[in-house]
Amino acid sequence: MESLVSSPRFPLVVLLWLVCCVAVHVGGHGVGEQPLSKIAIHRALYAIQPNASIKAETVLLGSKEEDSQWINVQVESPVPSEDDWVAVFSPANFNSSTYPSDDEPKEQAPYICSAPIKYKFVNDFSAEYTKTGKASLNFRLINQRSDFSFALFSGGLSNPKLLAVSNTIIAFANPKAPLYPRLSQGKSWNEMTVTWTSGYNATEAVPFVAWGLKGEPQSQSSAGTLTFSRNSMCAPPAQTVGWRDPGFIHTSFLKELWPNTLYTYKLGHRLINGSYIWSKSYYFKSSPYPGQDSLQRVVIFGDMGKAERDGSNEYSNYQPGSLNTTDQLIKDLENVDIVFHIGDITYANGYISQWDQFTSQVEPIASTVPYMIASGNHERDWPNTGSFYNKTDSGGECGVLASTMFYVPAENRAKPWYSTDYGMFRFCIADSEQDWREGSEQYRSIENCLASVDRQKQPWLIFAAHRVLGYSSDYYYALEGSFAEPMGRESLQRLWQRYKVDIAFYGHVHNYERTCPVYESQCVNAERSHYSGTVEGTIHVVVGGAGCHLSKFTQETPKWSLYRDYDYGFVKLTAFNHSSLLFEYKKSRDGNVSDSFTIAREYKDVLACVHDGCEATTSAS
Repeated sequence: MESLVSSPRFPLVVLLWLVCCVAVHVGGHGVGEQPLSKIAIHRALYAIQPNASIKAETVLLGSKEEDSQWINVQVESPVPSEDDWVAVFSPANFNSSTYPSDDEPKEQAPYICSAPIKYKFVNDFSAEYTKTGKASLNFRLINQRSDFSFALFSGGLSNPKLLAVSNTIIAFANPKAPLYPRLSQGKSWNEMTVTWTSGYNATEAVPFVAWGLKGEPQSQSSAGTLTFSRNSMCAPPAQTVGWRDPGFIHTSFLKELWPNTLYTYKLGHRLINGSYIWSKSYYFKSSPYPGQDSLQRVVIFGDMGKAERDGSNEYSNYQPGSLNTTDQLIKDLENVDIVFHIGDITYANGYISQWDQFTSQVEPIASTVPYMIASGNHERDWPNTGSFYNKTDSGGECGVLASTMFYVPAENRAKPWYSTDYGMFRFCIADSEQDWREGSEQYRSIENCLASVDRQKQPWLIFAAHRVLGYSSDYYYALEGSFAEPMGRESLQRLWQRYKVDIAFYGHVHNYERTCPVYESQCVNAERSHYSGTVEGTIHVVVGGAGCHLSKFTQETPKWSLYRDYDYGFVKLTAFNHSSLLFEYKKSRDGNVSDSFTIAREYKDVLACVHDGCEATTSAS
């Protein structure tokens, strides 16, 4: 595809009237804002400078089947400034001749109708630029089903002026290739789902997974294909400057797996002409049988988001936490069996290109172990769309991206609460963005998940949701006086107590905090590092420090708060057997354990009656 300047549909004289579409800013002032929303594209002016240039070496990316590659860009400007920045656009021709109507005011056409996929301030990466007018920048590009171009802007992000556009075509050898597999537990313990992204519609290629035991004949399982359109989005920026064609998302169900067994798999597409397109090979270990006694290791965190390894889009200090968490998990992946990312997944906030970036970032993890998600405010919330919170945090995505890009074993993708078993664990995953209160459909589903587990076989009962429905001494929760989401534990704490939930996990608050075993705001066990005997209360854990900007605690520490940490990290649970569980909170920067405790418990301890934890009984006559 041609660049903006060279396109016959975009003649130079017309560019003199360049005005752009409105970019909607999502989030608060500065903190947590999507980096791409900082670009005021609607103010961009055409100001091409004859002596300014931006050049990238013409190269075919992925010639050796790589799905990412580094590329060098050379920048020259006769009047360099600290406010100069380079944007990466994909597709390369970032003019759009058609633009959906909306109520935003516009000036003269045509418009740039898509935000860049990433950007860098030139002087941040080339310190002599303001003196010499020359700079060399390195960008890491991933295969995103289209070609790329580079543009040099002055005026900063708030008043951008287009100075130069690259005129070389940068593309991957096979932009439609099947990429970024994401594993998930199926609806039964012996089923694994594989979801991936490609550029192939089901009408031009048949998607499938070839899989089986290593060294043995491979089975082939067909895959379903989904996508969505601009009209599926609820509002800008997802409908406007944040829109980018998502390609096609395929999901295959691998069934009747043997427990705790290593399988290999490859993603495939059979083209109409009979030829095949293959991904590289991957592997996974199937789930243990529910109740099976084996070493089982679970990682849990929230609010990680994505970050760029080339330093692009740096804003609100996302890079250290997000990449460190990702890298620590990759480093220790042979000691991880399943991952739960409990909401605020990408922080794309309506900039759809960022979902490709995220699935690329976590691909080494998600292609190897089940990567289970929960819905967060930055995936779901938008006014008048059925969200429990009348907020704009999803940037107009209103849950469509999360429910399409990742599979969860829910009965209805639009209602993404679910239960899943992994050996000695039962996980009950709630959706805090839809009504969970007593009497609601979700409340009944949560109770069924908790009530239906056989604790003799699955002693470790875990509840998780994105928002804090239990306890947090976050500064803003303290101001509200609730130390949690309003109405959160009022509806759910009797369920946690009645069914003796061991640990409840939350994200949303970007720090780490662990409570004592607690019920109705009172500690019911004085221990701090080792718990045994009767399950008298649930331990509540905030583990939302996986990548996003950190959240402050209140100055005074509540009595139920045992450990607080203002840092990036994640939790790892290790079940050694039916009576021994290890909890570890690890720092993202080095993987070191910062907080831990153990639980030693027998089945009779779960059966024992505690306050509000048993059915009423009568003596036999």
